Amino acid sequence: MTGKWLAAIALTLAASHVWASDTLRCGSQLVSLGDRASEVLQKCGEPVGRDPLGYKRSANRREEFQVEEWTYGPNNGMYQYLRFEGNRLRQITSKRGN
Repeated sequence: MTGKWLAAIALTLAASHVWASDTLRCGSQLVSLGDRASEVLQKCGEPVGRDPLGYKRSANRREEFQVEEWTYGPNNGMYQYLRFEGNRLRQITSKRGN
């Protein structure tokens, strides 16, 4: 029984440093997946970093979208990474800073 508990704790700790969410709180405001970059900028302010990641093609391969990652934080030791595809928020990831 003790071995199972230790394994469960080890897995939890290993997975706890990075996780994704559908929303992010910026002060009293919330941003959600699908929000426009301008909405996020209005609610959260200027990010500490903006990294262009390249381009992604649409499913029908007729259009290309710019992919960009914005970094916010640290807030209580946590960084938030927001991934935009074609000016829409597609992923929110949090990670504890080093």
